[in-house]
Amino acid sequence: MSLVELIAQADERGLAAGGLACLDRCLPLLGGDDELLRPLWASLADGSDWAAHLEKARAALGAAEPDDEAALLARRMLDSAPAERTADAVRSWADDCSLASLRIHRLLDPAADGTSDTGGLDAGRAGDTEDLPPLVAAELRRQVAVLELLAGHGAQGLRRALDLSVEGRRVLRAVVSRRARGAENGG
Repeated sequence: MSLVELIAQADERGLAAGGLACLDRCLPLLGGDDELLRPLWASLADGSDWAAHLEKARAALGAAEPDDEAALLARRMLDSAPAERTADAVRSWADDCSLASLRIHRLLDPAADGTSDTGGLDAGRAGDTEDLPPLVAAELRRQVAVLELLAGHGAQGLRRALDLSVEGRRVLRAVVSRRARGAENGG
């Protein structure tokens, strides 16, 4: 099943987890602590106050707007997260986060052309993954896996979804670090 179909069929918890997982994987771009979003993950499991945890995460990162396109996309994911965690409120956010995260991975993928063009990303989300650069394809697989875990296992799938996000965050952190070292060494 394509990512677009999974998002269309997901329930409120799956949608919130999907959007949160995308944001979590992109957290290194914002300089946030790895544990920053952990309370939001916990609220998906125990039903605690999503809105309060969301405001704490936003406050922890401050109001400064990044000047880098990838970091700006990540910041917008956090800023646009709905305080009300209902299927209607989180569906468009989850979809936007999915696309933003794929755009970020495309911008950072050494095999890509360095643009955030969404043409190939839309095709990938619809199931045609043939022309996606490796980092983008891996992110797409993680997004699909998160939604499948929640659809198949409900709240019990949250732990594995979080594990996938942590894995993706490590990958992105390594890519960002490699890019920074390349920039310091003149290219």
